[in-house]
Order: sequence, then C-alpha cells, then structure tokens
Amino acid sequence: MPATERRLRELGSLIPLLGLLGLGAVGCRYTPDWPSLDSRPLPEWFDQAKFGIFIHWGVFSVPAWGSEWFWWNWKGMLQPQYQKFMEDNYAPNFTYADFGPQFTARFFEPEAWADLFQRAGAKYVVLTAKHHEGFTNWPSPVSWNWNSMDLGPHRDLVGELGKAIRKRNMHYGLYHSLLEWFHPLYLLDKKNGFKTQYFVNAKTMPELYDLVYRYRPDLIWSDGQWEAPESYWNSTAFLAWLYNDSPVKNGVVVNDRWCKSCICRHGGYYNCEDKFKPQTLPNHKWEMCTSIDKLSWGYRRNMKMSGISSEAEIISELIETVSLGGNYLLNIGPTKDGLIVPIFQERLLAVGKWLHINGEAIYSSKPWRVQSEKNMTSVWYTSKGSDVYAFFLYWPENGVLRLQAPVTTSATQIRLLGVEKDLKWTKDPNVGFLIYLPQLPFSVLPVQFGWALKLIGVK
Repeated sequence: MPATERRLRELGSLIPLLGLLGLGAVGCRYTPDWPSLDSRPLPEWFDQAKFGIFIHWGVFSVPAWGSEWFWWNWKGMLQPQYQKFMEDNYAPNFTYADFGPQFTARFFEPEAWADLFQRAGAKYVVLTAKHHEGFTNWPSPVSWNWNSMDLGPHRDLVGELGKAIRKRNMHYGLYHSLLEWFHPLYLLDKKNGFKTQYFVNAKTMPELYDLVYRYRPDLIWSDGQWEAPESYWNSTAFLAWLYNDSPVKNGVVVNDRWCKSCICRHGGYYNCEDKFKPQTLPNHKWEMCTSIDKLSWGYRRNMKMSGISSEAEIISELIETVSLGGNYLLNIGPTKDGLIVPIFQERLLAVGKWLHINGEAIYSSKPWRVQSEKNMTSVWYTSKGSDVYAFFLYWPENGVLRLQAPVTTSATQIRLLGVEKDLKWTKDPNVGFLIYLPQLPFSVLPVQFGWALKLIGVK
C-alpha cells in the first residue's frame, strides 16, 4: 500500500476522534475555534499577488452546456431545458456517469497552460481539484473509479499542472467542494439533519488531507459549504491542523467558505458571494472571483460573444478591485479535451499586455487614503510607499485630466506609465489640479484603456 494512502486511512479512522477532542487544542498556537483561527495573519504573498486565474474543469466540461451545475440542473432541479437537451442529444438510458470516459483531456498540455497564465500576468492559479459532482482531478484514494486516473484522462491533472505552474514561480491553489450533490453518504447525512458525519469522515476530510500531503497547495479555495454548519464539516479542526502541523502551515492561504454561516465572517480572506464587489473599502482582505464567460464557470458550447466579458470590462474590474484592497481571480473553463478556447486566450493575453505596462501600480500595492473619485472620468487610486497611482478609465476629450484628492507639493512629479517623459501640471484651487496628458495618437499610447499615472511627491 502506498505511504500516502496508508497515511490517509489512518487519518480517516482518527477524524471522528479529532472532531471531538479538537485538534490543536493543546500545545498548539491555533485552537479549533474561530476566534483563534481568525487571528492568524494572512501570508503576505497573497496580498502582493493581486491577480490570479481560476480554472473550472471536470466532467461537466463534457456536456458543456448551460453551466458547470449541469448534473444538478438536470437531475436535481429537473429543469425542462436540461431534460430536453439530454433527450435531443443522448440515448434514453444515458447517465451522468457515462460522461466520465469522454472527459479525456487528450490535448491538455500543462506547460502551455502555465506559459499562457504567466503571459497573462497571473501570480497564482487555482484549479478545481473537485467540484460538486464529486469527480476528482487527481487519484483520490476515496473516489474509486470517479477520478482522473481511473477514468477519462488516466492522468494526475492536479499534479501535472502544479509542477508546470511552480516552475514559473507562480503560486498554486486548489478549489475543493466540501459537498457532493448525489453522494449516498452525503444524502444520508442530509436526511439525518447533518447530525451524522458519514460523508465528512469517509470523503471530505480524507480528501483535504490528501491534497495537502500530495501537492502542498499555497491556497485552498473551499466551496460547497452552504447546506451544513461547521459542527458537521469539522472545518475548524482541519484548519487548526493546517495552520499548526501541516507541511504548508507557514504559507498556506484559505478563503471563507467553510460552513453555512462562515462567508464574510470567518476564514483567511473573504470571497463572500460569487462576483462580490464592495462599494467601499472593506476592513478585511478579500477577493473578487469572476468569469470571462458571464453565464458559466465551466466551458459551455452554447456561449455567445454577448456573454463574454470585454477587455475593458475585465481591466476595469481589476482596477476597482485592487483599489479597494482586493485580489482579482479571473476564471476560464477549458474544454473536455484540455483546450483553452481562443477567446479566453485572447482576454488573458490582453490582461497580460496591460499589466506589463501598469503592473507597477497593481502588484504589491496598497489602497490609498482615497480609493476613487468621479469627475469627467472615473479615477481609482492605489499606492506603494510614498508614491500614489491614479487610474483613469476614459481619456478626456481635451487631453486634460482633473484630480481633486491628491495634494501637490513643490516636489510633485507626474508620469504616465509606459511614457518616459514627465507630464506638465498646474494647480487650480477650484478643481484640485490639472494634468496635461501626452499629445499622442491614440494608437501609439502604451495601452488603449485604463491608463495609470504615477504621482510622486503628493499627499
């Protein structure tokens, strides 16, 4: 028996006891309760990274229709459009499990993916290790014949991509769903009002420990928490072990989806709901996760250009998110064959081109005392040390930008990132001060949207 599998079986037998005793309660820095766990400082790398790429990939990439919730919409919600799709395209007795062998990943090239993500300017990548359908993209010893080694690709997708990502000095995160829609043990626990923990002890926790031991993830992106309380999931016991004794205890980052009442309250950083976009500066580190395909996280064959985020929309969201202290996690959905379709590649490369010019104002930046102002154009601020960066989303028609929040001094210098020459500016007590932008043809400007000014010597 492999050492990892033997260790997991030993852990599986201990999990109920650990849940009772409270792993880490004695002689450890963090105890299995939220006041203790929430006191852990967030590892610095996450706030410095700012931009990451999310990947939703699994058996749902085979029907590739509607969304990654295909199985639930078809068999859980019995939605008519999904019923008709199956009637029109598959044999009467076709089951969701029959999609499994068709998830081939035949053209999956982890090195090419990693190159693309690096060119996109991403500092971390989060792959779905397991979505709510339960299929695992690694050879999980507790997901027999429903994992990427036993079925479909016959490859360790999590491991292969992780090696390629880390060769390029990007951080590697893993998405993991706590629940599985149709797992018999989960359905039994649900029927019992979550007073039993058959599924947690046999499936959820062994898989989380396995992922940590095998792959040493820099980030665990938890999901699928919404139906059950922390007392069912044993989340605090797992996190106490993760922070105290795991092989990634010093640098691992987690989100807030660990129990029904946890989101926006407990965990490492906060996701809150999908596509969370606060209106003011939060007092806790957060992340906006969103998708290039506005209507789905997984790849879908029926997507249209009207449902694809534009380059300007993505860059605008990135700017706003970072100005408000957040990270921006942008999702793509590869095909069942392991291809990233050209429109997704194009959007990622556009972000990378923009970050090549303006990354100085994004990576390792901090929110400024004023996050935004609205005048003739939308302006968003970040800062780094004593320098302030002002992003403006639309080019003023007269080529003159008005700023009110920064206070100029005799040492003030202003530069447009991507242009070497200092810009002229004049002080105006009525409107703050005026910045005279370069008189250049639009086509030769360093970027075509979301320009960044570096303000040196302002208050």
